Order: sequence, then C-alpha cells, then structure tokens
Amino acid sequence: MTAAVPSAVRGSRVDAGDGDRPRFRPDVEGLRAVAVLLVLAYHAGLPLVSGGFVGVDVFFVISGFLITGLILREIDTTGRVRLGRFYARRIRRLLPATAVVLAATAALTLLLLPPLRWPAIAGDIAASATYVLNWHLASESVDYLAAEDAPSPVQHFWSLAVEEQFYVLWPVLIIALVWWHRRRRGTPSLRRTLLLGLAVVAVPSFVWSLHLTGASAGAAYFVSTTRAWELAAGAALAIGARRLERLGSRAGAGWAAGGLGWAGLAAIGWSALTYDAATAFPGVAALAPVLGTTAVVAAGVLAARTSAGRVLGTAPMRWVGGLSYSLYLWHWPLLMAASAVWGSLSPAQGTLVVAAAFLPAWLTFRLVEAPIHHARVLAVRPSRAVAVGVLATATALVAALITVRAVPDYASADEGAPGAAVLSANPAGDPDGVPVDEVPALTPSPIEVPEDNPDIYPDGCQQNAQDADLASCAYGDLDSDRVIALAGDSHAAQWQPALDVLGDRYGWRIETYTKSSCGFFSAEITTAAGVPYTSCRDWNQALLERLTGPDRPDLVVTSGSNSYRVFEDGRELGDDASADRLADGLRESWEAVRAAGVELVVLENTPWLGQDPAECVSAHPDRLTECAQPRADAVEKAGDEQLVAARELGGVDVVDLTRAICPSDQCPAVIGNVVVWRDDHHLTATYSRTLASHLEPELAPYLSG
Repeated sequence: MTAAVPSAVRGSRVDAGDGDRPRFRPDVEGLRAVAVLLVLAYHAGLPLVSGGFVGVDVFFVISGFLITGLILREIDTTGRVRLGRFYARRIRRLLPATAVVLAATAALTLLLLPPLRWPAIAGDIAASATYVLNWHLASESVDYLAAEDAPSPVQHFWSLAVEEQFYVLWPVLIIALVWWHRRRRGTPSLRRTLLLGLAVVAVPSFVWSLHLTGASAGAAYFVSTTRAWELAAGAALAIGARRLERLGSRAGAGWAAGGLGWAGLAAIGWSALTYDAATAFPGVAALAPVLGTTAVVAAGVLAARTSAGRVLGTAPMRWVGGLSYSLYLWHWPLLMAASAVWGSLSPAQGTLVVAAAFLPAWLTFRLVEAPIHHARVLAVRPSRAVAVGVLATATALVAALITVRAVPDYASADEGAPGAAVLSANPAGDPDGVPVDEVPALTPSPIEVPEDNPDIYPDGCQQNAQDADLASCAYGDLDSDRVIALAGDSHAAQWQPALDVLGDRYGWRIETYTKSSCGFFSAEITTAAGVPYTSCRDWNQALLERLTGPDRPDLVVTSGSNSYRVFEDGRELGDDASADRLADGLRESWEAVRAAGVELVVLENTPWLGQDPAECVSAHPDRLTECAQPRADAVEKAGDEQLVAARELGGVDVVDLTRAICPSDQCPAVIGNVVVWRDDHHLTATYSRTLASHLEPELAPYLSG
C-alpha cells in the first residue's frame, strides 16, 4: 500500500467566518507536518509507523476545509465564485513543482531503472501530469498480471489526482447550489443548503467506500469515489465554522477545545501505530484519521489557541508543514531510485533517503513553488497562470515521451529460437543450458516479455480474484472428444502453451480451468489482506463438481504455487501449518478426481527466483550471466507441498521439468535464444511452448492411450 500526501492549500489561511481577511492557522500548518512525516516514516519502512499511510486522509480533510473556506469567503465578499481565478491559483501552487519532479523522475528512470520498465513509467508520468493516475492504478490493482509489478516512481501522484479532481468539481457544485438556493426564496440559509448538497455527495461516497473496500480493496484505495467523503468532512467543517466560533465564546469552550484537539491527535496517532498494509482501507478504518483530523481543526475554530494547537504551531512544525508539498513530491522518486541502486532498502537506508529529500524539496520550494505562487504578474492575469499550467503539463508530457522513445531496440527474431528444444532429453548439466553473456537474438524482445502470456489471459479464461464461476477455454484439437482439463492457478495456466502443442499433435482437446491466486485444493486460503478468499473456495467446489461430474474429462493436469496462507478455525495459519494443511487440501481434491475414474498428472511447481530476471535482461542484454540465479534457492522457494500430497495419496504421476528450466546450478534467463521468465516465478508463453518437447515423453502414455 503506497500512501500519498495531497497538496492541501499552501499557507493554511482559512475563512474567518465573518468576511474579514482570512487568518493564518499555525495549528493546521503543523498538522500538515504531522501528516507528511507519518507518510515519510511509513515509506521509509519504520516498523513503528506501520499505518503511516493515514497521512493522506489527514490531508484530504485539510484540503476540504481550506478550499471550502476560501470559496465561502469569496461568496461572502463578492457574492460569486470566479472560477478562472480559483483555477489559476491552483495552477500556480501545484503544477510548476509537479513538472519539475516529473521531469526529474523521467531522468532518474533513464539513468537507474531497467529499460523493461520505461514504457510503463512513461505512461504513469503522463497520467500523473494529467491527474488521472489514481484511476489507472485502480484498474491495475484488479489486474492479476500487473499485481506484482514493481511500484512506479510516480505512484504517489494518485492522491494529487484525487485532489485535483476535487478542485475541478467542488467549486462547480457550490456554484450550482448557490444558484439553486437563490432561486428558491424562503429556503433555509445558504450554509444549510450547502450542507445538504454536501451530504448528497458524502453519504453515497462513504457507503461506496465500505462496499468497495470489502469487494476490491486495491481499487477502493485509489478511486476518487471512495475518498470524496473525506474531503467532504473538511468541507462540512468549513461550512459550519461560524456556528463553532459562536460556541467558542461560551464559558469552558477553551477546555473543551483543548480536549478535542488532543483526542483528535490521539486518533490519528492510534491509526498510524496500529494499522498496517493488511488493514482493509479506506472503509471503516478511515474514520479514525478523518474524524481525528476534523477534531483537531475544529478545536482551532472553537478556540484560537489550544494546548494541542500550540504544539502543532511551533516553528519547526510550521517549517515542515510549509515544505510538505515539495517534500512529498520528491521523497518517493528518490526512494525508488535508491532501491534501484541498493536493492530492497532497510529502515535505516529508507530514513536516510527521505532525510535527503529535504534538500531538493527546499530548493524546489524556494526556486519554483514560492516564486511562481506569489508572482504578481500571474495573480492579476489568470490567463497567464493558465499558460504556465499548460507549459508545466507539456513539460511533463514531453518527459514521458522522451522516456518511451528512449527504449532500446533489441535484436529479436522468431526464427532460430528453439528455446527448451535445444536441450537434450536429459537436460541436467546440458551445455546449452548454461548461462552465457550474449545470444544472437532474444525472443521475445525484452520489452515484450511482460506481455508474453498464455492465451488464457487475452482470451479471458483466467478467472479473476472476485468471481467464482468457471471460466474455461478450449485449445489443442477442438474437434476431439478426448479431453485434458488443465486445473489450478497461474502456475498451472503457464503450461497451456505446451499442452496446446501436444493436444493438437495427439488429437486431444485442452480445457482450461484456472483462477488468479487460487490453486486446485480443498483448503480455504486467505487473500493478501489476511481475510478468507471465499471466491477461491466456491470456485474449487464448482471445479471439483465439473471434474468429477457426468461431463468429466479423461485426464486432469494440475499444478500450482505454494505461496498460500490457510484460514482455519477463524484465523490465518503460519507458514509451516499452512504448508501442511495445503498438502492435505491438494491430496483431498486429487483423491476425489481419481475416485471418479479420471486420470491425474501433477506438474511440479516451477522454480521461484529471488528477483525478476526479465528486467535484468532488458538492462544487460550483453551480460546475461548477471541475470542468472541459484537453482537450489529457486527450487527451495518453490516448496514441496505437491510432492508431499502425491506421496501421501500414492500412485500419482508427478512430472518435474525443473532441469529443462534450470539445467545447471544457475537458472539462466535465456535458453535457446528464448527468454525463459516473464517475472520471477512465471515462464514466458514462448518458452512454455518450447517445453512441449520435454513434456511429451512424460505424457505420452496418456496421450497415446
């Protein structure tokens, strides 16, 4: 889970509620510092702040409060909202610094990251520049093939996208509500009308957040529709500020405000210390930081000075709060750049990087952000600010274009790429399987490797994580009445290209039954969030009925990953207990298939590498030996649950083609001019297809019968 800090409003000046000049809120500026420091600590990997991502929610509330206060003040003093000036102010505050950081990120990408990632990062930079990145990330969060991609160096721009969408729509909604209010004489006060309109947005947003967080937490985290209520909470506080100020004049209001401020900070701190990446978020969990922030800001409205406000308003906190926008923009790209150089960062290294981010953040603030924001020539002529915004956006888009155009051309040819077919029938130690530095051509091209998937994926036959229906496609000899069912998760799906070749050769129809992150077993497992994966359980029940029912196949070929946690007796089991129970679940499902008179063959789990060799190949096409990884480690990581289940059941044919994938002590990234891996634990479809020559002898007794 990657948190992000929106920009809120620089300077923390808020509506005074009486039409006077807005007063500076040092406590709000300090609260911005709390939020950004929480996020930086979380991204640095400090274990004590496992829920530091709630800083984004703090900033959403602040943004809603400050922006709404500014709009209301303009309505009170002029009777209208000048959209041109409003958008020009937002442009001056946000876009120039954004363009600088996006251009710098493009440069860091070309210098430090592997070319395989350049096209995707270029797309992310373009999406960030146009403030739609959150929707792009939401779509990728439910895309199984993208789920394990490395984090983008601009992933943190998702929250800026949410906030920019708020800036565009919220003033328009206020104008519509003001117009409606003025046309209906005798209606309640304008602020009551605004609150009613706000509720029409906030209530459905909160309900949707509850639903989507349970159904698809990854998408819920990024989309604007689940976050609108958080901004609305701050907006509601700004609308009700006058009433709060009147309450503040009563006796004892100061004490109440002090308690409210500390309670709000405690709620924020509690969520930051107790939440973690497994917390279903936003949903109900977002209430603590949102209500906590609302309480802190409300306390400052009730009483100009509270004990919590004095702590937040100290000079160091105000300084960090003032720098928070630029600081946030810089810290994440620098963390990603450091990871590219040092590998996975320790908390100490992460802390060093975020501390170093203060320097470019300060320079950007002093040289770009503040001068353009306060430039009088831009303030008096909004059209000039718009021109600055267009130039800033164009700069970022050009940086994205340069990044994608810089992708190198690789020598690639389908001809002369035998892949596994170059290996002997007994490939252990085969010289053709020993890692080498260079090959004449690479197939597929390293840039195309992530898309070299089995046909199951583009054909829509790999069931997603949400649905339990059996999604099936047929391959091989489509007219044959002899059927092989390929069943399991993505580690089973990767064998579809090889089986397609054999099915066509021997006259068998290949029917696929695969599901994302869900193997063929009776055990109940958990999702990444640690909750029961109910659709996997339901899918397995439907699959077992299909494989043992009246239309059952002649042969079941299955394989699967070992990276599952089992849910039992109301809790998630540990690694060892999960492995034991997973082996039991495999055996139980296999036993049911065999009891129905269906033959069964198990393909041993493929080796699981320590890092993605495809990225290495794109970066080092002339030093491929740097991309090889130890075979022993990869085999150990793949686990032995399938072997344990087969041994306990007895009489099960287990086919192990590990030596055709890792023939020597080092698993090579390229064999027979074919790139072997599309990530750290899946084969490319091209290499899988060439493995048909090694799979054929193992399946020949079944295929010929």
